[in-house]
Amino acid sequence: MTALPAHLHYTLEHEWLEDGSPATVGITSTAAEALGDIVYLELPAVGEQIAAGAVVGEIESTKSVSELFSPVSGTVVEVNQDAVDDPSLVNSDPFGRGWLLKVDVASTGPLLTAEEYEAHAAG
Repeated sequence: MTALPAHLHYTLEHEWLEDGSPATVGITSTAAEALGDIVYLELPAVGEQIAAGAVVGEIESTKSVSELFSPVSGTVVEVNQDAVDDPSLVNSDPFGRGWLLKVDVASTGPLLTAEEYEAHAAG
């Protein structure tokens, strides 16, 4: 498993959140590795209101289709078009160029530290 960036927050559903204005959302390396080769991303539209804990998209791989859950409530202000055009970026750089959304955050859902997420993912 790739080392987790300590400055990020994580969800039980394997998403990560980087605080900021706007906040950035992606999936963890654990999720990317479990999915295998990602071939398609369905993400919410810019301007869409999303809710923490709700399904906001799908990630399709050669193995399966997985739902994307939002770690925050707020308004989508940007979608990573590079990742939509080349979903393999999520596999190769899930914490960098493979980010998925940027959200103007109204509130957050339950979040874990890197250490808490590592314990969850290992269990």
